[in-house]
Amino acid sequence: MTNKDQQFRKVIHDNEQRISSICKYYSSNEEDHKDMFQEVLINIWKSMDSFRGDAQMSTWIYRVAVNTAMGFSNKEIRRQKIFLNDKENSLQNFIDVDENVAKEKEKLFQRLDNEINQLSVIDKIIMTLVLEGINHKEISDIIGITEPNVRVKIHRIKNELKETLKLSNY
Repeated sequence: MTNKDQQFRKVIHDNEQRISSICKYYSSNEEDHKDMFQEVLINIWKSMDSFRGDAQMSTWIYRVAVNTAMGFSNKEIRRQKIFLNDKENSLQNFIDVDENVAKEKEKLFQRLDNEINQLSVIDKIIMTLVLEGINHKEISDIIGITEPNVRVKIHRIKNELKETLKLSNY
């Protein structure tokens, strides 16, 4: 058994309860908990060589576990949003509204989706993050531009989308 194997086993033994608690907090069922726990272990294994010792090992393990769990949860939320977004295209199945109104809203959703897909890569990323409810500060951190620049870009993109949809009679 290599030194890394031994260190990994000790780290997991010492922090198993902490990792499990984090996974339980972020998972909605036992299967997700197990999958998330396994993903945390994989990420710890992959990252062990990069641990610099700036913090305690337990703090570092906690950070890896939280980041992994949040990523895992975000994937699940996005998957659910995609499922819900697909259902938005059939609004009349969920809401008792006039069929013509529902069809018009479906067309608008589709048109908006098409227009967002026509944006530049950076603008598309920004609008996707906005639609996911990410705040301006986080978007600036993700994209690597200033927060005021993010606000300006969002305002400009929204105006462009409104203008384009207006020209299309929406």
